[in-house]
Amino acid sequence: MATIAHLSQRTPSVSIEELLAGFHPSYRFGEVSFETYRPDASAPSQAEAVTKLRHFGANIGGSKGGFLGKLFGKKKVEKSGIYLDGGFGVGKTHLLASLWHIAPGRKAFGTFVEYTNLVGALSFRQTVDVLSTYSLVCIDEFELDDPGDTVLMSRLMRELADAGVKIAATSNTLPGALGEGRFAAVDFQREIKVLSEQFDVHRVDGVDFRHRGLPDAPEPLDDSVIEEFAQERYGDKRYSVDEFADLAEHLSKVHPSRYRALVGETDVMVLHNVETITEQSVALRFVVLADRLYDKDVPIVASGKPFSELFTPEMMAGGYQKKYFRAVSRLTALAREGQTGEPAL
Repeated sequence: MATIAHLSQRTPSVSIEELLAGFHPSYRFGEVSFETYRPDASAPSQAEAVTKLRHFGANIGGSKGGFLGKLFGKKKVEKSGIYLDGGFGVGKTHLLASLWHIAPGRKAFGTFVEYTNLVGALSFRQTVDVLSTYSLVCIDEFELDDPGDTVLMSRLMRELADAGVKIAATSNTLPGALGEGRFAAVDFQREIKVLSEQFDVHRVDGVDFRHRGLPDAPEPLDDSVIEEFAQERYGDKRYSVDEFADLAEHLSKVHPSRYRALVGETDVMVLHNVETITEQSVALRFVVLADRLYDKDVPIVASGKPFSELFTPEMMAGGYQKKYFRAVSRLTALAREGQTGEPAL
């Protein structure tokens, strides 16, 4: 017998311990290693990244003398963190997860958005206090579209570095150039300068999958058959069944840090009557939900508009376009998996 729940009726309660327990690589990178990474021979920087990260990982878990202690000590000052810059699809997340797997002690792995949500759930000071006890903090997909969040994260990283925590991050823009040409606020520029000075930056070259464009979205199914279709394809799984409008409204009542728990018991998502989102706040919440569904590999069976039309053209061309393109790509992949069984990559 299939188990059916409605996400729009769930409000999970998540403890601090449960929040922190979610800071690990998703199942897609649950067993990766430097040995399973296949560097492109035509891009030597990929093999060089492996060497640098192995060396960086070998020095994790030593004495936490702090950044200032290293600065005035007798030993040579080493960077508090390592930063992998490069396009999409060159294996940065694979490399970052491989570092996380070999690091000793308490360690955290999450996306930029997950850390900003953690600060929102705990407060900045409590987040610093908790993560200062870790040996390594990995931040995947450092984002630059919100100056407030970028300053917040740079300050968090600076305080963690001062506490002796090793930090590894990935992004598509070098830290010295974060916000260049976009945000002119003095405090933003100051924080980013400090951030860039703390990292050993390594450029990872390779073919950028953005040139491949977005995958074609499958044609949505007729609304009257999607629940039956899902159960015929997936049998006795745990299903979430919701009206798109109800789910969109409900997400505003659940803190994004709890979205992982919200979808935690869902194996297949059935979504009735998908509509184009016209409000930025709703769209950004769906971006976070898309990431959590993709992390868990939840196939989606939906009716209404295809996910290629989830956001307005203005959103797809605006300041948050990187977020929206990622969400469309991931939701489309999950919808294709839901309808055809093709694995979401």
